[in-house]
Amino acid sequence: MLRYLFSRSFTNLTITALLLSGIWLGISYFGVGARTGATSHITPQLKIHPIYRHIGASKQNIAPFSCQITTPPTCYGPQQIHKAYNIQPLLDGGTTGQGQTIVIIDAFQAPKIKNDLHVFDQTFGLNDPTLNIIAPDGLTPFDPSNPTHIQWSAEITLDVEWAHAIAPDATIDLVLAKSGEDADILSVIKYAIDNNLGAVINMSFGEAESCVSQQILKQEHALFFEAAYKGITLVTASNDSGAAQATCDGNSYFLSTGYPASDPLVTAVGGTKLDTNGPAGDYKSEVTWNEINSQGVNGASGGGFSTIYAKPFYQYATAGIDKFRGVPDVAYNAALNSGFLVVWSSPIFGDNQIIAAAGTSAGAPQWSAIVALGCQLNNGRLGFINPALYLFGHSKFYTQAFHDITSGNNTFVGTDSKGNSVTIQGYDAKAGWDPATGWGSPNVANLLAPFVEFAASKARDRDSQLASLK
Repeated sequence: MLRYLFSRSFTNLTITALLLSGIWLGISYFGVGARTGATSHITPQLKIHPIYRHIGASKQNIAPFSCQITTPPTCYGPQQIHKAYNIQPLLDGGTTGQGQTIVIIDAFQAPKIKNDLHVFDQTFGLNDPTLNIIAPDGLTPFDPSNPTHIQWSAEITLDVEWAHAIAPDATIDLVLAKSGEDADILSVIKYAIDNNLGAVINMSFGEAESCVSQQILKQEHALFFEAAYKGITLVTASNDSGAAQATCDGNSYFLSTGYPASDPLVTAVGGTKLDTNGPAGDYKSEVTWNEINSQGVNGASGGGFSTIYAKPFYQYATAGIDKFRGVPDVAYNAALNSGFLVVWSSPIFGDNQIIAAAGTSAGAPQWSAIVALGCQLNNGRLGFINPALYLFGHSKFYTQAFHDITSGNNTFVGTDSKGNSVTIQGYDAKAGWDPATGWGSPNVANLLAPFVEFAASKARDRDSQLASLK
């Protein structure tokens, strides 16, 4: 297994992370580390380079942070996102996730997550939710000197706080693997599905699909079938390196989609750069996420075409998809220069600190929360939503319910282990579905009422639909 050191300066701090081949987290990891072909599989080891910027100490009963009051803002709090994506009318009408459970799969732990969530709620005027922390295989002790532990703690905190921000009365079950190894992640996904913990499962991680062993792919796909039959929606981030994935030998990048985003039973969330008309959060525009952020690290919306999974039945009528599964399905803000405010206690910045966090994993838990809102509206689970999403995308409701992203691309420019620039040509955003932003980002209040009807109609055909995906 090849390894190398990656160092980057962050706001009066230098973080040096040992990057190994393997899984990326949406909040993080624009270093190298997956593989180019189907030679020997390398078991993922999570050594992650975080993508965030430090804002300052948290403030109770908020006075806005300076990054929230620029035009457009360069960071967003919950109320701004509620306005931008038209979530507020649902919250005002009592659709808050009440009675729903969002399951979040992560690894290691964030030892101060309960405190951080409470401070987040105080800072942004939210109620404290029920947060259950479950470690089926045992909780790995947190090592404050271990970069991997630190990065996972950031991911956990982002996932929990922003799922809660969108569905504030939903219960959150945080299910923690003992490590980021494929087998350990698989184990806790199995636990969550076998025990039917909630209506939606969020997975803010991934890796190049050709890096995953055939055994893991088979086992996980079977679990995803079980989830679909139980009416569980699966949501994941599409990845943060555009049309590229890092090579498994740790040396470079190659054209690839991420997994589990490429599995046709999973809803994959890509990334945008959101601009609003000032601090109130009124929606202005979005483009495909593709930026060099303030730390000089490249990030772009993950998307492209699987080399493992054939085009699923629900993509048959969608232009631009040939023989293989196209990714992503939908999108959400992911840019660091319009990042989400998070309260994170860490060995890096100290306790109760505000960071702006980025990546497609910022959108995945929020889409998971949107599903929870839909479940409340539906008085029942939405289940496997991809067939309904694509039917909806071809319907008269599409233009009112989605922001169709038609600008930008997900070409990725990275650096290999020798310091050479590597460019992987990506895909342009266009009208309708595209392999940069999927169907686009949601206008949630306009989306959910008709969408739950679409989902209910497609659920009647569930058995025949799923049979075609075996």
